[in-house]
Amino acid sequence: MEHWELIAREQVRDTVAAYNHSGDRFLLDELAACFTVDGVLESKGDWAARGRAEIVRTLSGVRATEPVAAAAGAAAGARRPAVVRHFLTNLRFEEVTPERIRTSAYFAVLTAAGLDHWGRYRDVLVPAEGRWLFAHRVVRTDAMVPDSPFQRRD
Repeated sequence: MEHWELIAREQVRDTVAAYNHSGDRFLLDELAACFTVDGVLESKGDWAARGRAEIVRTLSGVRATEPVAAAAGAAAGARRPAVVRHFLTNLRFEEVTPERIRTSAYFAVLTAAGLDHWGRYRDVLVPAEGRWLFAHRVVRTDAMVPDSPFQRRD
């Protein structure tokens, strides 16, 4: 393995962690900054958002149980659970080139009520803005508890 690849893999791990930590705190602008300017966040079979502003708008539609302070960077009236923790496992590097990295991983999301939902990430990251950012992230939720606060509003 060459030195550039070690650095790239660590930068990818940092981007993945920044996405989850930002999502846990409902810091949607920070989460969207993990994507390229025209990056795509896709919920498989449900919706896709292209670009940072659309990602923020789409994720602002998540219903939940606690108001979010406007100072936290959330949309007015947005709500979220009091406790959200994403756990990621088995991050696998499927393709690594200097221009593109493809990964896959499993995730589970816990709230104060316990396990809420779980599934898989399929990602394509590219070098941009001095780091590796998502060009495309597909989130596939395998299952969700019946009253999950993460169900989309209609």
